[in-house]
Amino acid sequence: MKDSATLDLTDLPSHGLGTASVSWWGTLAFMLIEGTGFALSIVVYLYLMSLAPHWPLDAAPPDLLAGTILTALLIASLVPNIFLARWARSQDLLKVRIGLIVMSLLGMAPLILRVFEFPAMHIKWDQNAYGSIVWVMLGLHTTHILTDLVETLVLTCLMFSRHGDNARRYGDVSDNTMYWNFVVATWLPMYACLYWVPRL
Repeated sequence: MKDSATLDLTDLPSHGLGTASVSWWGTLAFMLIEGTGFALSIVVYLYLMSLAPHWPLDAAPPDLLAGTILTALLIASLVPNIFLARWARSQDLLKVRIGLIVMSLLGMAPLILRVFEFPAMHIKWDQNAYGSIVWVMLGLHTTHILTDLVETLVLTCLMFSRHGDNARRYGDVSDNTMYWNFVVATWLPMYACLYWVPRL
């Protein structure tokens, strides 16, 4: 009769953080797919610019104020986001709750500024190819800000409920902070294309 080897796994955590989590890998794959979409929109923008006799087509360069304030706000939002990621890893419930409230507010502010960005482009979406790609790029990024905001608000509600203080929720918060970093990082090349390339 052979002896069978067994392992007692009862002490293992029910959910891991970072690379130990399946949802972390899912979020990473999601960002790679969406990052490809952002890259393609920039390529289309530059391709259309290369075909045009002058750029932008039939419009003045965009006003810098709204887009630059939005960019500064997004960059500044990385500081509380980094702290929130650390608090999630250390599973500090009170600090995570505060951080989620702050990040919810910082997720709403860019959407307000984005309302002023569309008219600052001085062109309608259906006016020509330049207008179409500009509105697609702004719309694409706005969708991602809105997506992250909804997720942050849901996590905020969960962390204030009886479901909040468990390892899986902290992992979700950590993944959400990673996604916000992605939202900010993808905006920087788009900001350069939309606001500074027409001024070259």
